[in-house]
Amino acid sequence: MIHPKTELKFISNEIGYGVVATEFIPAGTITWVLDKLDREFSPTDFHKLDPLYQNILDFYTFRNSHGNFVLCWDNGRYVNHSFNSNCLTTAYDFEISIRDIHPGEQLTDDYGYLNIPEPFQGIDEGTERKVVYPDDLVNYHHVWDEQLKNVFNKIVGHEQPLRQLISDEMWKEIEAVCKGDKHMESILKNYYPQENQSSKK
Repeated sequence: MIHPKTELKFISNEIGYGVVATEFIPAGTITWVLDKLDREFSPTDFHKLDPLYQNILDFYTFRNSHGNFVLCWDNGRYVNHSFNSNCLTTAYDFEISIRDIHPGEQLTDDYGYLNIPEPFQGIDEGTERKVVYPDDLVNYHHVWDEQLKNVFNKIVGHEQPLRQLISDEMWKEIEAVCKGDKHMESILKNYYPQENQSSKK
């Protein structure tokens, strides 16, 4: 489920629609949580579907560490890619904002950690990276882990509208990480090693 203080909005002809903040969302806020309405399709399920449905899943899903296609039931599926994203996924089935997000600003992900099946050229944002590759998680997890560590301890101090979607057991683990009693698990835990994937050499 996507953060409730967001809305779907047309961004531009080049980008299409995106998810924007309707109110201020401070760094360290949980912006998305995998919930019971999100649907998973195994590779076997995927290949049994008609091409029409396969194309929809190709466009709107990400792949988890098991290689399953995850389809968000709400506007979460419209979050756009950015090489300088303001949200990052974690190893705990939720995403957090890694910097403050202001009203009217898009919530963005780096698709490099979503186990995409094929490389794609992103919009030029003046960053060193220009192409998203299937194995970006292997190559950049250390960068994303550091960005997460910089804000992870803010989670328990903020109002978290999506808190009810996180189990008490998981929340205790989050608290332990925030207190320094446990190490934050690496985002690399989400990696799915796809066969014959294209990689940046």
